[in-house]
Amino acid sequence: MASIELGEDYPEIRESVRRICADFPNEYWRKLDEAEAYPKEFVDALTKAGYLAALIPEEYGGAGLPLRAAGVVLEECHAAGCYAAAAHAQMYTMGSVLRHGSPAQKAKYLPGIASGALRLQAFGVTEPTTGTDTTKLKTRAVLVKSGAGDYYEITGQKVWTSRALHSDLMLLLARTTPLAEVKKKTEGLSVFLVDIRECLGKGLEIRPLKAMINHHATEVFMDGMRVPAANLVGGEGKGFRCILDGMNAERILVSHESIGDARWFVRTASKYACERVVFDRPIGQNQGIQFPIARAYASMQAAEMMLRKAAALFQAGLPCGEDANIAKLLASEASWEAAEACMQTYGGFGYAREYHVERRWREARISRIAPISTNLILAYVGEHVLGMPRSY
Repeated sequence: MASIELGEDYPEIRESVRRICADFPNEYWRKLDEAEAYPKEFVDALTKAGYLAALIPEEYGGAGLPLRAAGVVLEECHAAGCYAAAAHAQMYTMGSVLRHGSPAQKAKYLPGIASGALRLQAFGVTEPTTGTDTTKLKTRAVLVKSGAGDYYEITGQKVWTSRALHSDLMLLLARTTPLAEVKKKTEGLSVFLVDIRECLGKGLEIRPLKAMINHHATEVFMDGMRVPAANLVGGEGKGFRCILDGMNAERILVSHESIGDARWFVRTASKYACERVVFDRPIGQNQGIQFPIARAYASMQAAEMMLRKAAALFQAGLPCGEDANIAKLLASEASWEAAEACMQTYGGFGYAREYHVERRWREARISRIAPISTNLILAYVGEHVLGMPRSY
């Protein structure tokens, strides 16, 4: 049976991450947010410490740590006020190569990703017309036989592909068999490892997509982009399985970020509630201020326990789809509850950029939408856990 460790686990990792984050205070993130700039120095610091290679096996130059340990890294970053989402994809995106890549692909790419020489932070899945209905994506990849080396010619469009302008490599999901020609709609999808450096300007165009938060989202346009056949990951037509088995890991990891956000909001709100005096008394003495913060803390604690269960089951190799999804649901809602409590505690000053609450409030909201929305998690639980009819 998998066991759940109570208390502050991985204390050495937590302390190390806290020391790194101390070099990147709130002012650093505020300036980046205003300039819509990428946190290169922060990403480099995490890379140098080996934390972005936490899940890569030691044989490829990584740390080979459990998923929970990698989650703790992200949690502590967010609890310190940093924004690890700028780099977190490097942790789980490489999983498709690790689990489904050929020996040659692993040897070629994983050591570089582990050392930081290569950045794999972009994942091209979502399209503007299909959204979460992944099986109906329209990006098409056609195999072309060539004496100089077989390649796939890829045409299509992706949206909300974060960090594509700050990555060397991109995982791309495309149809190699048209939807009308497959028996099951999950068939005929394939994953490709695209070398952005080689393709940019040669059938590949990447445009920034301005958004509410500094998430470095992009639109990706492909028009006859050529990708070597050797860069097909996991076999033609097997792409849906390649990305599906990494979703539990992704949801567990981003849930750790939400827990970190909730910790920051609860701590920040509690401190301000003790210091801010109105009507000759600290505002935290008022139950209207105190209770929402306390309730947010309780929600955070409950979500964190569900998250630990999901991570323990994942590490033990046991089914964890239900637990990973519920942990994602609860952690994202706890984060948002804490964000709202913090914003309400600060009142008008919560809108002032100098206090950093409004930026973190904006950042916290995305967790209820991405990488999977609250409603789709509820649909999953309703159908796959409770046995009700499929709702979509």
